[in-house]
Amino acid sequence: MLRKYPIGIQSFREIRQGGYVYIDKTKIIHRLVETGKYYFLSRPRRFGKSLLVDTIEELFTGSKELFEGLWIHDKWDWTQTNPVIHFDFSSIGVNTGGLEAAIYGALEDNAGRLGVTLTKKGYDLQFKELIEKASAKGQVVILIDEYDKPIIDFLEEPEEVDANRSVMKSFYSILKGSDKHIRLLLITGVSQFSQVSIFSDLNNLRNITLSQQYGDIVGITQTELETAFAPEITELSKTNPDIVAQIKDWYNGYTWNLKTWAYNPFSLLNFMAEPVFRNYWYATGTPTFLFKLLKKMALYDIESIEMGSLELSDFNVEKPSPGALLFQTGYLTLKSISPDGDVFELGFPNREVKASLLDGLLSTYRETYPVGSIANVAKIKTALRNGDIGGLISQLNSLVTTIPYDHWNAGTESIFTVVTFLAFKLAGIDVHTEVHSAKGRCDVLAMTERYIYVIELKLDGTAEEALQQIKDKGYLQPYVADTRKKLAVGITFSSEKREVSQYQVAEC
Repeated sequence: MLRKYPIGIQSFREIRQGGYVYIDKTKIIHRLVETGKYYFLSRPRRFGKSLLVDTIEELFTGSKELFEGLWIHDKWDWTQTNPVIHFDFSSIGVNTGGLEAAIYGALEDNAGRLGVTLTKKGYDLQFKELIEKASAKGQVVILIDEYDKPIIDFLEEPEEVDANRSVMKSFYSILKGSDKHIRLLLITGVSQFSQVSIFSDLNNLRNITLSQQYGDIVGITQTELETAFAPEITELSKTNPDIVAQIKDWYNGYTWNLKTWAYNPFSLLNFMAEPVFRNYWYATGTPTFLFKLLKKMALYDIESIEMGSLELSDFNVEKPSPGALLFQTGYLTLKSISPDGDVFELGFPNREVKASLLDGLLSTYRETYPVGSIANVAKIKTALRNGDIGGLISQLNSLVTTIPYDHWNAGTESIFTVVTFLAFKLAGIDVHTEVHSAKGRCDVLAMTERYIYVIELKLDGTAEEALQQIKDKGYLQPYVADTRKKLAVGITFSSEKREVSQYQVAEC
C-alpha cells in the first residue's frame, strides 16, 4: 500500500479526508484548551504551527468525523461548538495591500463566515464588534497564525516595521476588554517580539514556547517517528541497519525545554517520500537578512552561544540579538541551561541545519550567496584528512578569489580567517580560531584523525614570516604529547593578485 505524506499541507481536514499520514497531537491539544485560555507559541517555519491552529478550529467547530480514531474522539463534548475567529497573517495580503487593508479584509471574511455584519469604522473597533456579535452563539475561539509576518517581511524597512507594529498594537489592544466573550486565544509566530511593543495591553498571555508541558505540541518526536513510520523504517533497515540513527543525526535535535526533542516535520516527511538525505527545510526559505546581520556583526562562530533567558525570548528589531534570532528561526536550539535557569547555551540542532547555515554564511562572506561552496569544501575535507597542503591551497584560492576588492587590505585581514574557519567547519573538521598559547594566539587550529594543523594567515607578507611566527610563539607546543602528525602552515595572500601568493609547511 502506498503511503501519502502531507508535505506542505496545513489543512487538518484535507489530511484526514485524504488519507495522509497524521501524527496524533490531540492529547496535548486537549490539555492546552482545557487548562488555560490565553496562549502564545513561537516555533520555526514549517514546523506545524498552522496545522495545529487548523486542528483546533476543526475541534471547536464540531468536526467529529475528522477525529475518529484519534485520542480525543471519545473525550470531547461534540454537542458543544464555539464560533472561531481565524487570522492567518501569511495569507491575507499584507505585502500587496498593506497591513490595515489586509486586516479589514480578514475581518470581513470572518464576519461573513460567522453571519455577522460589522458597522464600526476602525479595525480595532471592528475586531471588538466581531468578537461581541459572534459570542451570541457561544464564547469565541480566536486563532491568530503567523502574527509576526507584518514585521518579519519588512525587517530591512524600519519605517514600515514601526507603522505595522503600531497597527498591531492597536489591533490586539481590544482583547483584554473582551475577556468574557473569549473561550480561547492562541497566537503563533516565528519570532517573539517584546510584549511591550505589540501585546502591552494583553498582559495575561501565557508564553508556552519554552514550556515543559508543551515541548512536543508541534514537530515529531522520536517515539512518534518510530511508531507512525514503522513500515518505512522496516523497509529501509533491510539495506541500511543504521537508518534510524542516520535520520536522527540529519533531522532531529530541536528542543525548547531539554525534556522533549523533535524532528522538523517538513524535512522528515520529504525524506520519507524520497529517502535521500538532503537539506529540505533550508531550501524553502533563504534567510538573507540573517546572513547580512551576522556578517555585519562579524559573527561566524555561532556554536555554543550563551545568553540570558529574557534575551532569548525577545527579538528587538532596532538592535537584533543574533542568538535570539537564530534560536527563534530554528537555526540554533537549546543545548543546556545553567542550574539557576538564567543562562541558555545554544547550538545546531542537526546536520541539515548546520551544513545549510554554514554554507550560506560562507557564501555571504565570499559574496557569492546564494551560490554555495560545497564542492570546494568537499575537496578541502579530503586535503586536510590526507595532509595534502597543495590541494588545500588550491581550494582556498577558489574561495578567496570572490572576496571583493575593498577587503584586500591590512585592515580587513580577518576575513581570510573567517572564510578558512567556515570552510573547515562546513567540512566537518574540528577547527578553532584565535587559539591562545603562552606567547600569543594562532589564526587557525584544525584537527583531523591523523593531523593537527596550525595555520597562520598573512596579507601581503611572506610565508616564511608566517611560518616563523608559529615556531617562535610555540603555537603547537600544547599538543607535543599528541601522537598525531603536527603541521605548521604559513600562508600569505597577495592583494595585487587576489590569491594565495606563497605558502610554507613544516612538521613540528
